[in-house]
Amino acid sequence: MAWRFKASKYKNAAPIVPKAEACVREICVGSYQTYGNNIAASGAFMAFNWEHTGSSVAVLPLDDCGRKSKTMPLLHGHTDTVTDLKFSPFHDGLLATASQDCLVKIWHIPEKGLEQSLSDPEAIFSHKQRRVETVGFHPTADGLMYSTAAGCVALFDLSTQKEIFSNNEHPEVIQSASWREDGSVLATSCKDKCVRIFDPRAAGSPIQLTAESHQSIKDSRVVWLGNQQRILTTGFDAARLRQVIIRDVRNFNTPEKTLELDCSTGILMPLFDPDTNMLFLAGKGDTTINYLEITDKDPYLIEGLRHTGEQTKGACLVPKRALKVMEAEVNRVLQLTSNMVIPIMYQVPRKTYRDFHADLYPETTGYKTELVASEWLNGSNQMVPKMSLDPAKREHGDEPIIPRLGPKPFSSTTGDVSFDKVFAVPLAPGSHENISSVGQDSGVEMTPAQGSKPDLIVEIEIKKKHEREPVVAGNGVQKSLTTSERRKIFEQNSESSENSMEGDGDRTDAEMRRLSSSRSSFAERRRIYENRSKSQVDEKPQSPVPLRREHSKVDPLKPSQQQQQQGNIIDTKRISVPEGKLMEEHRRGNGAGLKKSATEAAFSAASTKRTSTVFGKVSKFRHLKGTPGHKSTHIENLRNLSRQIPGECNGFHANQERVAVPLSGPGGKIAIFELSRPGRLPDGVIPSLVNGSNIMDFQWDPFDAQRLAVACDDGIVKIWQIEAGGLSEPTNTPAGELTAHLDKIYFIRFHPLAADVLLTASYDMTIKLWDLRTMSEKCSMSGHTDQIFDFAWSPCGRLGATVCKDGKIRVYNPRKSETPIREGNGPVGTRGARITWALDGHYIVCTGFDKVSERQISVYNAQKLSAPLNTASLDVSPSILIPFYDEDSSTLFVTGKGDSTIYCYEITDEEPYICPLSHHRCTSLHQGLSFLTKNHCDVASVEFSKAYRLTNTTIEPLSFTVPRIKSELFQDDLFPPTRITWSATLSAEDWFASNDKAAAKVSLKPEGMETLSSIQQVPAQPIRKSDHTQFGGQKSEYEINKQQEIQKSVSARMEFTTKLEQDDMEGVDENEWQE
Repeated sequence: MAWRFKASKYKNAAPIVPKAEACVREICVGSYQTYGNNIAASGAFMAFNWEHTGSSVAVLPLDDCGRKSKTMPLLHGHTDTVTDLKFSPFHDGLLATASQDCLVKIWHIPEKGLEQSLSDPEAIFSHKQRRVETVGFHPTADGLMYSTAAGCVALFDLSTQKEIFSNNEHPEVIQSASWREDGSVLATSCKDKCVRIFDPRAAGSPIQLTAESHQSIKDSRVVWLGNQQRILTTGFDAARLRQVIIRDVRNFNTPEKTLELDCSTGILMPLFDPDTNMLFLAGKGDTTINYLEITDKDPYLIEGLRHTGEQTKGACLVPKRALKVMEAEVNRVLQLTSNMVIPIMYQVPRKTYRDFHADLYPETTGYKTELVASEWLNGSNQMVPKMSLDPAKREHGDEPIIPRLGPKPFSSTTGDVSFDKVFAVPLAPGSHENISSVGQDSGVEMTPAQGSKPDLIVEIEIKKKHEREPVVAGNGVQKSLTTSERRKIFEQNSESSENSMEGDGDRTDAEMRRLSSSRSSFAERRRIYENRSKSQVDEKPQSPVPLRREHSKVDPLKPSQQQQQQGNIIDTKRISVPEGKLMEEHRRGNGAGLKKSATEAAFSAASTKRTSTVFGKVSKFRHLKGTPGHKSTHIENLRNLSRQIPGECNGFHANQERVAVPLSGPGGKIAIFELSRPGRLPDGVIPSLVNGSNIMDFQWDPFDAQRLAVACDDGIVKIWQIEAGGLSEPTNTPAGELTAHLDKIYFIRFHPLAADVLLTASYDMTIKLWDLRTMSEKCSMSGHTDQIFDFAWSPCGRLGATVCKDGKIRVYNPRKSETPIREGNGPVGTRGARITWALDGHYIVCTGFDKVSERQISVYNAQKLSAPLNTASLDVSPSILIPFYDEDSSTLFVTGKGDSTIYCYEITDEEPYICPLSHHRCTSLHQGLSFLTKNHCDVASVEFSKAYRLTNTTIEPLSFTVPRIKSELFQDDLFPPTRITWSATLSAEDWFASNDKAAAKVSLKPEGMETLSSIQQVPAQPIRKSDHTQFGGQKSEYEINKQQEIQKSVSARMEFTTKLEQDDMEGVDENEWQE
């Protein structure tokens, strides 16, 4: 039979798409202008870009499915879009990410996956202010990584964390790179329309061959066809048609096969399986994935079944050892869409799937190699040993083959075996530095193994620091352990130390410094990171803080002292002090600080720690409910609302007595409506305040419900005094005028504690503080380089925070310095932003936009503004999110002008810091939202927040409540003593004189109302027959007599005896007890 009539075994391989329940759903993926595939897979995990910016990476188990939350753990390691990511072929938990921030970072994924977000990588490599385009691992040498940036190709040795090769001979940006299967040479495709064969070990120029490729400067890809002498490239021709070209390196300038497909803008991502010669072409933005089979003779490319489905954002192949071979699965493509990861299984039809079809599964490349980076660089070539996919020849049968993921969590109190000694990075085999010895006190006899090679991650040395004398065998060569023996010893030592305490207490400052020699190794940094991560994970809810003994607050004891004072060991599992704080004190070696901070941190953690949705905890406000007031409480028939209010103004303000609404038209009018007179407004002229200039901002005095301050575009602030009955006619005579600036005013803010203190921010980029009693300037703040978006006072009234158009957040202490005391990066969008304080002034919440105009909420540590602790993205909308923070419940309400949804979040002091609550969706769009102070909440109805909502035609009250069963009780767990913010705490004179005073607190409990805690604290008493009245009120005398008669009649018909069964049993004599 002629060759062209031979049928391929994979010709009818069919794509099988699982149901939606078996896919990863409800993820957030954007469109990224990168040269990467946006998704990668190993035998255990999948990783892909997250959110529209793509600066974070999501890592999930390979077989994961179901809906995913926006608060899921992520890798937050880059400040810009991640351009490419790859897993190591030899370690399923080793991930490399490249980014536009010019950095390449190495991550170690724990065996159980991400249990919390990571931001500290294992290693960082820089490309010196050049955007990194691609990254990957060498196919045969363990620990060898490559990356490309602009026209530079660089190789890195992970074991030494050093760059071992760099070349800049490519004239344009390198768009793709691919190693030959034997790891000898590299193929690259460049923006100069050429493809090259690159040998980093060659003497002279590493570029061996060059040929013209696709005649378009758009994206192109290259993939080496296994261990053949051929490469395949995808790109665009001069007419922008998508092309596939196959070249033989022995005749490099002449293409062996050129296939022109369709005209589309998305680059074809080639996914090639060298075992089956199956090629998958997934175009970015396409809804189809083409399957072709590559042959070594004409026609070279044979088309198979095509898959049509969702729009593709990225794609990758799953390693062969993770396939379901007993279901004839020959390949699996992970398709990344805008909101899903779809595993597409390619199955070869067979009559039965009970047996292993060996003809479909030739031996594939394994995951164990004996070649390291230094050996390869010195000229050594060694193929990775093949492995069989037959379940009968595998240790775990038909289960997916997953190699070792790295070290498990290690803790020990002894100094004999530690993480860095067990998992040290090996040197090149055969070198003098690599020959290790076993300490005298290890108690294990070891013999050198023949032909053993060290693992990249596992290199066990059991010896103390002071033991430098090696143990020399008879042949004069130091003894070395095999990998299996080292792993066995480590498992035994780690099992014996699992229940012991962390051994970081004896570590000195020098050992913990980032640039010290002890942290220079790859494994040492992993050890420190995993120990720190372990101390920060709360697997169980913390119990109430117990009383601790004095001897439990001292420094950790040495092993010799532990044997003498075993009763004094601190049980870290029983102490509610956050382990991270204790570990930090241990590392610093500050014993006095530990004595003080451990106890204080325990009680402060119990008092300030809030429930959240993290790690299974549920917020008390998770199911909050927003209820609009009855129609009889609405103010209706509003008209002529102004739409020209600047974005820095909230556009609507209310207090407990009246509301202020800007009206359209000339003169800068503000209408005042009395809340005590709801109903339909009469037609005609609406009484208003005529300011004479365009309104920039306005705000009610928090301590005087009749005083309103209005800022105008002429730099003047007008103070209006509203009479008790409200406005009866338009007026243009203010109670006072303050010439604050010579330019327009952005916004004004009253001080939250001091009376008669007003803040103004102007177009001249200055902020001034005024005493309204004397109408004089007291303080000023400078340092802004662009438009000031917002200012917020801290709860204590001492500090203020600003967010600016220059992308900076600044914190001021206005009475001490004109310049900011702290500064950090804020939202990158320039449309607008808002800022507020949270959690007693320890955190700052900022709302704004990202680079693609997506609205987002960021939480910052008020002491460290360099980067946000977490950022939650909402949607793409032009309106600015205006935050309203309730400090008693730590609830954040955010909404924008023209929105119909009020987003609710709880701000916590633990990850993820932003916990979503039940959002409130209104029936119509609103133009503004204004919250009242806490003393106006109806606590009897479990109302913890009250607001007024402005729509196009109405003003309606909005109540936020928490569903409770025993609503007749005062819910003291929801209503702690609240700060008095509706009356002044101190005068302007005292505040400007720095005579600070904390705001007093008051209980919101109504008189005569019992608290929920008092009912719950009463111990449950056994219910007696005569005590049934305690649930139904006092029974009448007739009911009691009737119940007694029923009991007597029932007792007369039943046999009654007081004799017990044990009374007839024979006991023991009294003297027998004494024997």
